[in-house]
Amino acid sequence: MTHHEPTAAPEASPESKALKVAGRKGFVGAMFLMATSAIGPGFLTQTTTFTIQLGAAFAFAILASVLVDIAIQLNIWRIIGVSGRRAQDLANTAVPGSGYVLSGLDVFGGLIFNIGNIAGCTLGLAALFGLDVRIGAVVSAAFAIVVFLVKRAGVAMDRIVVVLGVVMLALTSYVALTTSPPVGDALLQTVAPETISWLAVATLIGGTVGGYIVYAGAHRMVDNGVRGVEQVGEITRASVLGIAITALMRIVLFLAVLGVVSTGAQLDEANPVASAFTAALGDVGRIFFGAVIWIAAITSVIGASYTSTSFLKVMGQWVTDYERWVVVGFIVASTAIFVALGTQPVTLLVFAGAFNAFILPVGLGLLLWVAWRRSEVMHGYVYPRWLLVIGALAWLATFGVGVPAVMALLEGI
Repeated sequence: MTHHEPTAAPEASPESKALKVAGRKGFVGAMFLMATSAIGPGFLTQTTTFTIQLGAAFAFAILASVLVDIAIQLNIWRIIGVSGRRAQDLANTAVPGSGYVLSGLDVFGGLIFNIGNIAGCTLGLAALFGLDVRIGAVVSAAFAIVVFLVKRAGVAMDRIVVVLGVVMLALTSYVALTTSPPVGDALLQTVAPETISWLAVATLIGGTVGGYIVYAGAHRMVDNGVRGVEQVGEITRASVLGIAITALMRIVLFLAVLGVVSTGAQLDEANPVASAFTAALGDVGRIFFGAVIWIAAITSVIGASYTSTSFLKVMGQWVTDYERWVVVGFIVASTAIFVALGTQPVTLLVFAGAFNAFILPVGLGLLLWVAWRRSEVMHGYVYPRWLLVIGALAWLATFGVGVPAVMALLEGI
């Protein structure tokens, strides 16, 4: 009788080991960059405004938007991650020249958001220290610029967004716990709402995965070395967890505001988030508001500036060579426009979310085409049919609600 030695499992290649290490370290920063890019002052303002308007029925809009968000992010992150290429480069392989259009739309959307982000920073510093809006804008812009000019800017950015993201979530959760919201009613209306607002759904989708936001984490993930078919598991987990973080923040803020509204308190439409926090905790609430909105805003400044610059790389190698300075220029331009405009932040922030919902179908459609028809770009990876189907359904949903939402918003401005 012949005995065979058990066959040893083949040892992973050095390249495979390096990819796994990159996956473990890289996906956390990418995940939080996406989440904190989404959780900006627009996110806070939209959530508070719609909670005031819809009450507990807003829970349905949150659930509907989260389901669409997951379908979109699962597809976009997997396509970018497996191919190892940025969205604009993939778009150019689908339809030559479309990558430049996508870059233009996303950079413009990022600029609109960043002006709102700077506005959010000034609201936070005014609440905390009573700073004039122009001084608050300059101080906040300077902080963001320093993050990008330090020696290991990428590592600094990843760590800062993680720490600040956790602090922001903790502070908002505390407010939610103190307001005693009607959780039972909210749960019931999650599936059986008294009213449905498709503008709210579209705006939430636009504010979570619209415009540049869905690409923030995906591009960071590729820059961190998380790419290739071997990383599909990490990519999937990171994409879903990124949405889970934003959903958790949305839910705790919704419950915090719902608890205040259910007492009959009248909130200031010009600054609804601040008045909700103050109604909940008094002067301490003002401090909490200042900290939460500044953290939300500054992390979004970092995310919008990084991602918009990553789209500008389609213009040539010089953008990569001078990336830090291009980012600095983007931050300076956003700050200067904010100071010059003096636009009412709430109006600007709600418009930004709806605008990004409008341009979302462009990038999603192009990338789905790449996954479906360009297997060579995907390195021979057989893209799951079920993922294509939910991606196509999400595309139809974003196109179907995005255009009417923007039209309704424009009529109201």
